[in-house]
Amino acid sequence: MIERDEDSVVAIVGMSGRFPGADDVDQLWDNLAAGVGAIRDLTEDELLAAGVEPALLADPQYVRRAAPLRDIEHFDAAFFGFSPREAEVTDPQHRLFLECCWEALEGAGYQPNRMPGRVGVFAGCGVSQYGFVNVLNRPDVMATTTAVQWAVGNNSDSLSNTVSYKLGLTGPAVAVQTFCSTSLVAVHLAIQSLLTFDADVALAGGASFEVPMTTGYLFEEGGILSADGVVRSFDADAAGSVIGNGVGVVALKRLADARRDGDHVYAVVLGSASNNDGRAKVGFTAPGADGQAEVIGYAQSVAGVSAETIGYVECHATGTMLGDSVELAAMDRVFRGASGDTSCVLGSLKPDLGHLDRASGVAGLIRAAMAVDRAELPGTRNFRTPNPAMATGAARFVVLPENRPWPAGEWPRRAGVSSFGLGGTNAHIVLEEAGAAPDRPAA
Repeated sequence: MIERDEDSVVAIVGMSGRFPGADDVDQLWDNLAAGVGAIRDLTEDELLAAGVEPALLADPQYVRRAAPLRDIEHFDAAFFGFSPREAEVTDPQHRLFLECCWEALEGAGYQPNRMPGRVGVFAGCGVSQYGFVNVLNRPDVMATTTAVQWAVGNNSDSLSNTVSYKLGLTGPAVAVQTFCSTSLVAVHLAIQSLLTFDADVALAGGASFEVPMTTGYLFEEGGILSADGVVRSFDADAAGSVIGNGVGVVALKRLADARRDGDHVYAVVLGSASNNDGRAKVGFTAPGADGQAEVIGYAQSVAGVSAETIGYVECHATGTMLGDSVELAAMDRVFRGASGDTSCVLGSLKPDLGHLDRASGVAGLIRAAMAVDRAELPGTRNFRTPNPAMATGAARFVVLPENRPWPAGEWPRRAGVSSFGLGGTNAHIVLEEAGAAPDRPAA
């Protein structure tokens, strides 16, 4: 194991989330390992109950598939000091994110509302459809609330601040909004806060819901969404994504502090980076190979590792032919000079959960951290025939159809995690297995 200054790297000491088909991170891992996908067919009754018009259901282009969460209406308002009306006005993205922050700290072994030191919160969420449709459009609710309370419960600006207020956390509370790279950029900023000693502990992540969740969508030729509701990342038949729903949070500390306090370390963050594509692409919404390659390469440089030592990369991989091809080209550019006999495994959660939008990056980080912690290489659902863009990197990359053991090798187990946002804000993080904690000197 390489000797590192443990004040210059960050430990993941807690993780929490709500995902389609999984109420926590352990259930998420078990589902993925068992090949249990969460994108499912919707019944006629579900669609009608969600308010989908019969005329829309009759449209042959309407896709009756989704990846809903369970029980988003359940919230212990009194536990967190909300009045019943405040809870009703508050977007479930905010409610579940607060719950997951509590669980991430509790799972790390701390009493969340009695945290020592400066605890920062870095997070973002989706546009509040709930706030506009379920609150503003209800005169009976708005008659007994205020515009300020509506804003507090539904604007993304208040997501991190609400957690800090409810849990009494005094570190930086920062709203992050970069479309689908939001939560991984939030993690990157949290890492910077820890490394500059602006915070002693940091919570980072994101939330993204479609409300109501049990609706399909109208397929549009040339759009990002799949015509049949199936996501085929890296596959030659990749033809679009499905919007999923989820929340993810990680609790972070400097590794030296985590070792001192006896925390369980799921993975060590060796380095992270964020950038923007700028104008080096065909349009605002298009992905940029130059920016993606630069952010991956720079994160590896910050981490002080070379590409051939990375055994797994959790990719953005939306399942569109353009997006996957650009990402594969960027990966090939970074790994082109890699030597060694072992291929890097590429994977993506999106075929199982759909595209979790603002929560997608942290969800990928959670899976990658669990992969290095459990010494298991993740598989990717629906992968059959490689995307033609993989041909140039055929000797460097492999996609597994199911999980496989991750044997020990010449280097510690290391993984990369990518997240690329609409508009060009990219993020990449490099992880390493924690290894055994060094022996403590006798007291």
